[in-house]
Amino acid sequence: MNIFPIIQPEAIAAETELPLYKEIDWDFERNIPIYKNGSPSIVTGKRAVLVWAWKALRTQRYKYDIYTWDYGCEIESLIGQSFTRELKQSEAARYVKECLMINPYITDVTDVSVAFSNDLISIQCKILTVYGEVVIDV
Repeated sequence: MNIFPIIQPEAIAAETELPLYKEIDWDFERNIPIYKNGSPSIVTGKRAVLVWAWKALRTQRYKYDIYTWDYGCEIESLIGQSFTRELKQSEAARYVKECLMINPYITDVTDVSVAFSNDLISIQCKILTVYGEVVIDV
């Protein structure tokens, strides 16, 4: 018997299946979209999530009005800071995870490796998606 019959726990929302993820394919070397027959090439699944992640990591968070404040990465804020190398590495890994985990198609980010060289940042990590694992190198 429930002594509070009016107060009921919230019903657990049934997990809804995510629709197939789609994105315009991207040429990572030239940093441009890929076109076929005059139209953007659309990719789905794991490749689409990889394209989204690559672009999200390369977009400075809060800089562009076209994106929500949830999109992008804050890693550039570490350049020129007088933090120790270890602190920069730790903060960079945190920024990478925060950037990528906003996407519901990404379930985890592991093996984050960040290297700083003057004004260049290199990021490599494994991204676990609902479609499988991908490795990203930005």
